[in-house]
Amino acid sequence: MSKINGKTIWVTGASSGIGLALAEQLAAKGANLVLSARSEDKLQALAERLPGTHIVLPIDLSDPEQAASKAKGFLQDIRVDILINNAGVSQRSLALETELPVYRDLMEINYFSVVGLSKLLAPKMVAQGGGSIVTIASVAGKVGSKRRSGYSGAKFAVIGFMDCLRAELAHHNVHCLTVCPGFVHTQIAHNALTGDGSTLGKADPDNADGISAEECARQIIVAIEAGKDEIVTGKGLSKIAPLLQRLMPGLVRRIVAKRD
Repeated sequence: MSKINGKTIWVTGASSGIGLALAEQLAAKGANLVLSARSEDKLQALAERLPGTHIVLPIDLSDPEQAASKAKGFLQDIRVDILINNAGVSQRSLALETELPVYRDLMEINYFSVVGLSKLLAPKMVAQGGGSIVTIASVAGKVGSKRRSGYSGAKFAVIGFMDCLRAELAHHNVHCLTVCPGFVHTQIAHNALTGDGSTLGKADPDNADGISAEECARQIIVAIEAGKDEIVTGKGLSKIAPLLQRLMPGLVRRIVAKRD
C-alpha cells in the first residue's frame, strides 16, 4: 500500500525549489497537502493548480516559536501523517566577515524551526499510532566547506537532532528520515545570507550544475515510501563527499581548503 496516496503531508518551504517539486509530485500521487511558506499568495496559487484539495498555512520560520504556535491552532483538528521540514536558508560569506546575528538567523530557520515543528507533531504522531518526520538537511551537515560556516553548523546540528529523535521514536512507529542533498539547481544561492545579513542575489555555479529539484524530490519520495533513515542526493563530488569524509578525511580537508 502506498505511503503517499490519501495521506496528509505538511510541506514547509513549499513555494519554491525542492519544496515546490515535492508538493507537485506528492499531489500527483494522491496526497492531501498542508502548504507552508511566507508568501500566502504563492501558496494559494499553488494549491489551486495542484490536483486534489489542499490547505494553505503561511508561516515565517525565522520565528520558530510564533510559527509553531500558529500551526498548533491551525492543525488542532487535522491529522498529519507526514511532516516534511524543507524550509531553509543558505549562506555565502567567510566566517571572518560574518556578523553574529547572521549565525543566529541561520540557526533559527535551519535548526530551531525543525525542532519546533517536529516537537509539535511528534506527540500527535505517537498518539495516532505512527507517522513520518522528514527533514531536508544537507551534505553541508556532513562536510564543512568555505563560506558556509553558519549554514553548515546548523545542518550538522539538525542531523544530530534527527538521529536522536529517530532513536527515541522508533518504538512508537514514527519514522524519521534525514535527507542530505548535495548541489541542487534551485534559487537557494540567490536567497543565501551574506556576512551582513543581506541576500546574495545571484546564482552559485555549484548549485547551477547540480541535479534538478524534481529529481531530488523524486528520490526523497522513494526514500519515504521505502522507510529509509537517511539518504544523500546529488551527483559528482557533492554526492560522494560524505563517504570520502568517513574514509579519507584528510583528503577531503585538503580539497575543501583549495576550493573557492
